[in-house]
Amino acid sequence: MKRHAAGLLIAMLAAAVLIGFISVSGTAQDATRRLSFAIATGPSGGTYFPVGEAIATIVSHPPGADRCETRDACGPVGLIASARTSSGAVANVFDVNADRADSALAQSDVVAEAVGGKGPFRSAGAQTHVRTLAVLFPEDVLVVAAASSGIRKLSDLRGKRVSLGTPGSGTLATARAVLDAAHLFRRVQASGESADVAARNLEQGRLDAFFFVGGPPVPLVEDLVTRGKAVLVPIDGDDRKRLMAQTRGLAATAIAAGAYTHQARTETVATHAVFIVSDAVSSETVFGIEKALFNPANRERLAASHPSARAITLETATVDLPAPLHPAAVRFFAEAANAMSHTASAPRL
Repeated sequence: MKRHAAGLLIAMLAAAVLIGFISVSGTAQDATRRLSFAIATGPSGGTYFPVGEAIATIVSHPPGADRCETRDACGPVGLIASARTSSGAVANVFDVNADRADSALAQSDVVAEAVGGKGPFRSAGAQTHVRTLAVLFPEDVLVVAAASSGIRKLSDLRGKRVSLGTPGSGTLATARAVLDAAHLFRRVQASGESADVAARNLEQGRLDAFFFVGGPPVPLVEDLVTRGKAVLVPIDGDDRKRLMAQTRGLAATAIAAGAYTHQARTETVATHAVFIVSDAVSSETVFGIEKALFNPANRERLAASHPSARAITLETATVDLPAPLHPAAVRFFAEAANAMSHTASAPRL
């Protein structure tokens, strides 16, 4: 009887441990799988990939990592994150919604379309499993035209050879929205090159213009403009008003004079890079990632990944959210706001 009772006790303890393990991550299988955390980004030459790599390094918590001895400098113990290249924002949203990727970087206008089941998501329907971790940094919508093309306003694109971005990219989704608002979508000779190929084709006279969405400055655009090979075309007036009325996640902005050498101030619109996550990711994982991402100890490492990453701050991380926050992100930002308010109200000695 004693042997039977001992065996029963061991079985009960094993079950309790298993139940506790499952409660953290949803299922035992999920908990094991979630030790690997994938961040879908974009092409290796874009903005998203280096920022995604930096985030993956920051939130990873391998055994014995010295930097993780600093409190909340890393994500949950055992988490190994990795950045992977992808076709872009639209593909990323589909992958996160289907739990083929744990998380991703994507444009806020694309995420808003996904949640609403609009634009490139119209056929598939609303992507209901996408949650926001943080709004990261602004991205300009650029229309880059060959200097010799005579294109100086959107209406000049009519009949021209225009690259809209590769299939699955956020650039393609945004370019279509811009052209729709300007009543030009079926009035251009559209193609779908990557940005580097489009830039080369434009310089060699095989393309008249291309769209690009990215955090400033965009090196390949700067190179073309500096050498007098290209100009930036404004998105303004009634075209911009219609665009913003039709598409969530966009804001009116202007590229400052000199931001691109020899280029005058240029009206346009901007979106934001957003860190999104599947709602299947556990609250423990999300909360730990948030603490590491916004830990001041990681600020320099994050900023070094790309100039755009310098704009990642707690103050702007929840502004104009295109999709609901993950519940653990709600908790993190509430606690962060409470801590900041206590710090601000503390008496100075």
